Amino acid sequence: MELHQLIYFKTVANLEHVSKAAEVLAISQPALSRSIAKLEEELGVPLFERQGKRIILNRYGRYFLKNVDRALQEIIEGRQALFDLQDANRGTIALAFLHSLGTHFVPALLGKFRKKYPDIQFNLYQNSTNFILNQLESGEIDLCFSSPSVTKKGIEWTPLFKEPLYVIVPKEHKLFQREQIHLKEIEDEPIITLKRDYGLRILTDQYFEAVGIKPRIVFEGEEISTVAGLVEANLGVALIPKILGYKANISFLPVSEPTCERTIGIAWMEGRYMPPVSKKFKDFVIRSFS
Repeated sequence: MELHQLIYFKTVANLEHVSKAAEVLAISQPALSRSIAKLEEELGVPLFERQGKRIILNRYGRYFLKNVDRALQEIIEGRQALFDLQDANRGTIALAFLHSLGTHFVPALLGKFRKKYPDIQFNLYQNSTNFILNQLESGEIDLCFSSPSVTKKGIEWTPLFKEPLYVIVPKEHKLFQREQIHLKEIEDEPIITLKRDYGLRILTDQYFEAVGIKPRIVFEGEEISTVAGLVEANLGVALIPKILGYKANISFLPVSEPTCERTIGIAWMEGRYMPPVSKKFKDFVIRSFS
């Protein structure tokens, strides 16, 4: 079954006349009749009732026409979407980012970008490092913001900024009033952290190993805000980036040794076609942090 057969069928169905349909389609009447006959043969049912020069849709034809109408509309919309994607000043960007970047970084950056390019839209996804890198590999997204803790072949990654990681403790904790802390000082504390496939978890495990800590993990979450909430509830301590605007009864303690930080960057697939609208956003982001 080919696209032109569906277009021919729809035209004949609407006009109920082969000769008039052939004239509209600018093909010969015998060629149009052969095309309709071949389509009916492929489907295994007749689509029309012949009444002299007129042909009328039967019940099979009426059912099939509804599906053809939907299919052709999808193709028209898809074609327009592709044209839009090739327009650097409009279209939609598929972008993914880490959970922790959704509270301030991504909203602020997208707000700044859309003031300059109001016709550009975004499809946004939020998940762990591994998940969004898999989305990037599969082509589901054009770009993502991630840390380099997990590397995958074929992914280009440009660093944007570094953010420090803090030991956070609840108000009742003995370290609450400290101005800074050595990471080794939480060796015996219950640790609240993220799940194993999260980039921040991989990074914090590396810092614990560097100072010889075997963490006693009491909870593994999916969002930094959940980790902070459990620390506030006095269930343990954590090593996370600062949460802007978070005013709970916890203290963010800078780590004096080792230097605990993570680098956030923008990633895309090497050698894969990138729509102009996505390239515009990528260049905008990199310039913003250069």
